[in-house]
Amino acid sequence: MTAAAFSSSDFTRKLGSVMVGGKEVFPIIEGGKGVAVSSGATAGAFAAAGAVGTFSGVNADSYDKDGNVIRQEYHATTRRARHEELVKYGIEGGIQQARIAHEMSNGQGRVHMNVLWEMGGAERVLRGVLEGAKGLIHGITCGAGMPYRLSDIAAEYNVHYYPIVSSMRAFRALWKRAYSKQVELLGGVVYEDPWLAGGHNGLSNGEDPKRPEDPYPRVAELRSFMNEVGLNNVPIIMAGGVWHLKDWENWLQNPEIGPVAFQYGTRPLLTQESPIPDAWKKRLLTLKEGDVFLNRFSPTGFYSSAVNNNFIMHMRGREERQVPFATEETGLMAVPFPFGPRKRPVYLTAEDAERAEQWVSAGYDEPMKTPDDTLMFVDKKTSDEIVKDQIDCMGCLSHCRFSNWKDHDDYTTGKKADPRSFCIQKSLQDIAHGGDIENNLMFSGHNAYKFGQDPFYSNGFIPTVKQLVDRIITGL
Repeated sequence: MTAAAFSSSDFTRKLGSVMVGGKEVFPIIEGGKGVAVSSGATAGAFAAAGAVGTFSGVNADSYDKDGNVIRQEYHATTRRARHEELVKYGIEGGIQQARIAHEMSNGQGRVHMNVLWEMGGAERVLRGVLEGAKGLIHGITCGAGMPYRLSDIAAEYNVHYYPIVSSMRAFRALWKRAYSKQVELLGGVVYEDPWLAGGHNGLSNGEDPKRPEDPYPRVAELRSFMNEVGLNNVPIIMAGGVWHLKDWENWLQNPEIGPVAFQYGTRPLLTQESPIPDAWKKRLLTLKEGDVFLNRFSPTGFYSSAVNNNFIMHMRGREERQVPFATEETGLMAVPFPFGPRKRPVYLTAEDAERAEQWVSAGYDEPMKTPDDTLMFVDKKTSDEIVKDQIDCMGCLSHCRFSNWKDHDDYTTGKKADPRSFCIQKSLQDIAHGGDIENNLMFSGHNAYKFGQDPFYSNGFIPTVKQLVDRIITGL
């Protein structure tokens, strides 16, 4: 359909509605963005607009009696005790966000909670929020890992569940192992494009991060399997890379795709209800194509999509300033290099020794060992910050390569902590609550550059959620 022939009213009729959690809604779903970014206010507004709102159950904010955010500060002296504080914060915050979303929804739409399966204490937080907010949450969206037990937890509380996958194979594994036993509450399957979605991405080892694939055949393959096992009427929710729905018109009323809805993670950032700081919102309006890209600095080990700011450039520098070393002279590794407080020698190749000396001369005079038997060169301030953050770990992930934390059994991954990563909870908490947008991790979907191109946002216009939903359903 050409631009001249496009009719918004015709598109809206074709888009129609979809059944989500037993209710007919617009096929528009707010994507859950962790650490206080998808809140009860945004979720409630999406639901009130006749769509599906999603608040994040990852480090959700809670408030004091005056409505001020209670910052998540940790007072215990051990990681395990701080982890208990983290879980308590998560449950209390999730319950408060559910209540806000429920009140704002006015009984319209659906309210979902998003959790990351690989977050620390995921099952405890999920159960705690569902217990404390009974009847207020209609569905649980969950990704970042293989959440086999998600269906059982959903059944305990009689809520629908929505696994996030990036391939048919991933869903097939979940189905065969667990979900086939809890079919009635499977509300939908979220297909998240691993090349274009914001935040953490589900790229497999066999997929090239630099070679994005067309989502259509991947989703058609997912639908084919779902039909084979009797899930013909269960909607697929397309996530990642969605901006104008007119670009997805061939997906509508298409038997190869079946019932479909569309998840928006990036566009809801720029709404009046969005809790992110104004500096973050203004930065989104200035992004250019290519400013968001995949990286692998996350302590989860997953790829993630983030804005290329000073923080990411600093992480790149850490990765680039590293060389292999040996603890004993061997082969080409024959040049001694002093390491540690006692300046005991490790051995580098002649070429790497020369590079190391150049980094030291430039002020990166604190070499740190990595789990891959390399030395990473940073300045003293960075070295001290890395060590402090590792010591202050509060167990925000089920497995953390930055601090070697694990949230169960013996509470350690058994691997050396990796200084090439960072404390993700610290950075995301900071940017969400007014911290420096250049020197913190800023997650975003790859289409964020379209804020600066879309006439809807001309002259810095920031819509309400209702205005955004009304715009989206016209295809624009």
